[in-house]
This record gives sequence, C-alpha cells and structure tokens, in this order.
Amino acid sequence: MASMMTRRSMSLMKSRSMMIHGSSRLMSTSWWKHVEPAPKDPILGVTEAFLADPSPHKVNVGVGAYRDDNGKPVVLDCVREAERRIAGNLNMEYLPMGGSNKMVDETLKLAYGENSDLIKDKRIAAIQALSGTGACRIFADFQKRFSPDSQIYIPVPTWSNHHNIWRDANVPQRTYHYYHPETKGLDFASLMDDVKNAPNGSFFMLHACAHNPTGVDPTIEQWKEISYQFKVKGHFAFFDMAYQGFASGDPERDAKSIRIFLEDGHLIGCSQSYAKNMGLYGQRVGCLSLVCEDEKQAVAVKSQLQQLARPMYSNPPVHGALIVSTILGDPDLKQLWLKEVKGMADRIIGMRSSLRENIEKLGSPLSWEHITNQIGMFCYSGMTPEQVDRLTQEFHIYMTRNGRISMAGVTSGNVEYLAKAIHEVTKAA
Repeated sequence: MASMMTRRSMSLMKSRSMMIHGSSRLMSTSWWKHVEPAPKDPILGVTEAFLADPSPHKVNVGVGAYRDDNGKPVVLDCVREAERRIAGNLNMEYLPMGGSNKMVDETLKLAYGENSDLIKDKRIAAIQALSGTGACRIFADFQKRFSPDSQIYIPVPTWSNHHNIWRDANVPQRTYHYYHPETKGLDFASLMDDVKNAPNGSFFMLHACAHNPTGVDPTIEQWKEISYQFKVKGHFAFFDMAYQGFASGDPERDAKSIRIFLEDGHLIGCSQSYAKNMGLYGQRVGCLSLVCEDEKQAVAVKSQLQQLARPMYSNPPVHGALIVSTILGDPDLKQLWLKEVKGMADRIIGMRSSLRENIEKLGSPLSWEHITNQIGMFCYSGMTPEQVDRLTQEFHIYMTRNGRISMAGVTSGNVEYLAKAIHEVTKAA
C-alpha cells in the first residue's frame, strides 16, 4: 500500500513537473513574440551606411556633431583643462535629484542673463537634466501631469525626436507653420496665423536659435511680434536652446529670443544643452528651467520636477556637471570657452560661404543664398529625397533624405567635391 502511494505521489510530481516545465517553455518562447523591430533612426542610419561604404571619397554630412577642418572630433581646450582640475579632486558621490546646484546656477546665467532679476529673486525652478532631450522629456511629463488637457504645438519641420518626446509623455501634438519651401526661409505670415488661431493658453515649443533642421530663425523684430501675440493669446512658450553660442558665436546674441519674451513678462520654460557648444555630447549634461510667479511657486515647481526625475533616473550624472561648472565658474576658463565656441561657429559660417561660392561658380541656375542666410549647424538645402539618393549612390555623400546638410561635416578638403556633386544632381531641377 505504501509502495502504491509512493508511486502515485511520484507520478503526480512528475506530471506536475512536466506541466510546469512545459508551461515555462511556452511562456519563455512567447513573451515577446509580438515585438517587431523598431524603425531605424533616420539620422543614426545615415552613419551606419557611411561606415559600411568602402569608398575613399565618402563624405558624411548627416550627423549633428562638430568636426574640425580635418573632419575629426574636437575636445575643447577649456574642457581638457577642466578635466585636469577635476582629476585632482575626484568625487563619485550621488548628486541630489535636482543635480549640481553650481552647474544649474551658471547655466541659468547663460540663458537669463548674468544680472537677471529673475535669478536674484529666486523665481526660476531649475534642475540638471540629461542634456536637451532629457530636459524636454521632463517638461513634457510635467505638462501632462499639471496641465493634463493641454496639447503642444510643434513647428514643421522640427528635430524628429521632439515628436517622440511629447508622444511618449502622452501629450497630444499639433503643428504650426514654420519653414517656407519656396523661399527656403521663414513662413512668418503662416506662423503668426497659427499662433493667433490656436486656442488661448496653448503650449508652443520654440527653437531659441539655430532652428533644427532648417537653420532658419526669426529676426529680432519678428521675435518681438511673436512674443506680443503670445501675450495677447496667453500662450506658454517652451524654448529648446541646444545651440547657444554655437549659432552666431555669441551666447548673448543667441539668447535674444528668450530675453525678448522675458522683457514682455512671459513665464517661459527653457531646455539647455552643452552637447554642441562645449562638445560634451556623451556627457549628457543640460538643464530644465521654468520661470515662476514668485520664489514660493519656484520651490514647489522644482520639487515636482525632481519627483518626475526620481523614477526615471533617480539623479543625474556628476562628471559632465563638474566640467560645466568648472569652466563657467572660472573667469579665465569661461573666456577660453567663449573664444573656442566662437571659433567653432566661425568655421561653420565660413564653410557656408565656401559651399555657396563653389556651387555658384559652377553656373548653377538655382539660388543658393539660403546656405548663408541660414544659421547654426544645419543647412536645409532644399534638395529632394531623390536628389539625396543620387548623392549617396553616385558620389558616396551621406545625409538625411530631407536634404539637411550638417555643415560640421563640410571641410576645406571636401567642400569642392560636395559642391560639384550637389550641382550635378540639382542642375536639371
């Protein structure tokens, strides 16, 4: 009897084990069966194709990262010196949720002005963010949490990741006119119509300077009109400022759009990044700030920004923040940075002139003045996807299919070749 019970128990255990293992195998092979490959990032895909091309003549003008006139990545001298100083006083401790207070304080001075009353009155809620992308994402989540019925107006075109950021924060998106394909400049009349026709109190995402991807910025007078109309409509302006200093070579000039809105009494939001203007691409260091009515409100808003950051990444990385605060907190290093960022901007501006001149001297029937009218890292060339495909297939020149040229990839060594190729694919247009 005992033997029969034992055999029965063993049989039940074996059967149960088979069911568990069978179920486990079923689950382990079906958990992610429905997951499809994500579409390739259009910008990063350009680099992959470029790297796979064995041609010695290949040119990459697709990726938005600065290169010197030899096409090499650059580490600024001010960054090297900051690194040297930091190495003698290493600190690997956690930063607070809001990041480095010193870095944030110096960053706010760049955006709002060295002697800003808003800073003195402690009316700005600000936290360190994971570069500009992280700042935009924290703001998008803040918008969703505290203005849940709102939507965001984004320009056409814009940096493609803007759409991803507000989409993943579940904020409905609308668009507003910005670029005029025929003039290859600003469609100001349509932009203003969209601002006027948007519901009162709408959220708008604005590029503070060096609009990505077009390189087309409003004039000072146009910014003043935009600010006035925002005041009339009660709109909220969120500025993404990824290129301060890198656009014109002057950080003060590149912040003029923000200063105009502040002079008009707007309570704005701002995303800042040190990827381009300090070359700190991989350090992911930036700042998110919101102007508030008073200090009490700023304290409350900052606490909520920190709460949003906590489940995302807990607290930001320390090293990039140390580099920025070391440079901006030392008068000599800051002057060196201002000199170097102007040098980067001047090289880009020089390459714009050279590319335009080289195309025009080939006898192009088209106007290329937009190359020098635009500003910042990118030139929105006006070339069609089919023309871009020809550039890649026939000349081994790589860029995104919307015709965006990263001027950082243009050098004195390849500008003539690039100009000839552009002329060849556009001369029959």
